Amino acid sequence: MAPAVTAPAPIPPHELGVGVGVVKKFPNHKAPREIYPDGIKTSGQHPPLYEQLRPYEDFPKEITGPTVWNVEDYRTHPEQWTHNFSDDEIKEISDEADAFIKRGLPLTGISRATFPLKRFAQFLSVLRKELIDGKGFILFKGLPVQEWGNEKSAVAYMGLGTHLGYFVSQNAHGHVLGHVKDLGEDASAIDRVRIYRTNARQYFHADDADLVGLLCIAKALEGGESDLVSSHAVWNALQRENPDVARTLTEPIWYFDRKGEKSEGDEDWIRTSVFYLETGENPRVYSKWDPYYIRSLTRFSDMGLIPKLSPEQERAAQVLEETCQRLALHMILDIGDIQFLSNNHILHARTTYKDYAPPAPRRHLMRLWLSTPEEEGGWKLPFHDSKEKKRGGIQVNDNPPVCPLDAE
Repeated sequence: MAPAVTAPAPIPPHELGVGVGVVKKFPNHKAPREIYPDGIKTSGQHPPLYEQLRPYEDFPKEITGPTVWNVEDYRTHPEQWTHNFSDDEIKEISDEADAFIKRGLPLTGISRATFPLKRFAQFLSVLRKELIDGKGFILFKGLPVQEWGNEKSAVAYMGLGTHLGYFVSQNAHGHVLGHVKDLGEDASAIDRVRIYRTNARQYFHADDADLVGLLCIAKALEGGESDLVSSHAVWNALQRENPDVARTLTEPIWYFDRKGEKSEGDEDWIRTSVFYLETGENPRVYSKWDPYYIRSLTRFSDMGLIPKLSPEQERAAQVLEETCQRLALHMILDIGDIQFLSNNHILHARTTYKDYAPPAPRRHLMRLWLSTPEEEGGWKLPFHDSKEKKRGGIQVNDNPPVCPLDAE
């Protein structure tokens, strides 16, 4: 029998003690540096604190402020969300990347201290605030990745990222530098294949981190274009047009697949909501969504271990996607472009794509997932790790972070 929505949640591994289950060997912020060079371990995926979830009646009927933007305001004004690297900025980034490489430090240990950017750091500090609390996205243009090659490009990219947040692991292998590339995997096997490793369409979703970055190393022959939308504008549209869908999306009745990327003692899924409210005063609406992860659980629902998607949930998923498509901003990433965006109040998607024939390189984006913890200006989320430096991400047991320079 499937567990009831109101049933008490199982004790997560981070709360288990000796002799009960998985033992927490060390605090994440005091991780052994021989495994985690910066001394901080990715927290990983966790169910929400159910007692902190708020009912639909507590949610706003309309959200206002800078996180709510209209695509018409930006479609014809790319200068409002695009920054072309200047020659001086490229030189500073290049010099710091060369210095980092010369020191022989592991890329997994890169930080603001080892990649200081004394001049450009001020711009990045303002940008960080804009990503967290403002419109939530930017497109940088002009990083000379073809001239620099993968190693120097990766160092420069991760160095920039450290000024925005703490990098977290993106998969079971501990990749803190990810690679969006078609590896020929079966996109229909959604119970075990991550879609970023295929050329299939990605529907509107949010990743398991506060911020996500994408650096374009090589483009596709056609397709692979980017769409993003303010989830707050989407919420407002749902409240006006489909309030029943908005209600359904706030209820903790949604099961998300972990696709086997879990630590010992974890369940194979997480029961959660799609829209949350922050904790504390004046809470904002936070979104966490990926339709592939709710549709890949039939192996468990067929056995009666979890509920199947109800007709109301099926409709909610469809309406949510259609609303996102209607309100989305479309953009194309060229070689050397970097897109940074918030996962807390932005949903993003990708069109299907076709690569050039060999020996031309396949479409390749380097990806970063970045954490912005609560005590450093991040959102106050109803999760036990909200104050951890590397909250979220995907962490399996004590797997160390790794930075492959290409997809593997």
